[in-house]
Amino acid sequence: MRLEGVKYLFITFLLLSNVMASKIVSLFGLIVPAAIIAYPVTFLFTDVVAEVEGKESARKLVMTGFYLSLVMAALLFAARLLPPAPFWPFQEAWDRILGATPRIVAASMLAYLVSQNHDVWSFHWWKGKTGGRHLWLRNNLSTAVSQLLDSVLFITIAFWGSYPAGDIGKMILGQYAVKLVIALLDTPFCYMLVGYYGREARNDSQ
Repeated sequence: MRLEGVKYLFITFLLLSNVMASKIVSLFGLIVPAAIIAYPVTFLFTDVVAEVEGKESARKLVMTGFYLSLVMAALLFAARLLPPAPFWPFQEAWDRILGATPRIVAASMLAYLVSQNHDVWSFHWWKGKTGGRHLWLRNNLSTAVSQLLDSVLFITIAFWGSYPAGDIGKMILGQYAVKLVIALLDTPFCYMLVGYYGREARNDSQ
């Protein structure tokens, strides 16, 4: 069984999404962080690992991503504290883009832990309910609820009190709508990856 490629992609997409989140973009009239094109795909990777290697392997991957995110946050904070060279005028830009506030970092980490662990649990709960059939259903139902949890927790914790409640609600709905579309679009890739690595696993056991 060789899922290293999928696991590396999970870590890459996760860490990059932490950086990309600092840019706010407009997609079809919805205001969302640029990480919207990377973070939702991490749920695809955990579902593939859960399907091929099982729940515990997926949980270990989620926790590895959490620990590496903390390491990245610590290194970025340390780099922020280093004195800039006299000729380098971009310290303020660095602080604005990569110097996330502790509240936003905490919101991101909590939302990640809850949503990703729920995704692993929910995927296997639906697997039991469907007798291991209907991968498309398990993939989409587990991801849809998990990404709703992620959106609600992150936006609420990070921005409550900074914006009116109505705007908070709009941000949650907008972010979740885009995540849901991406989740639906990644279903064929889930089948492709599970099919490929499932065959590889069977060949390894022979």
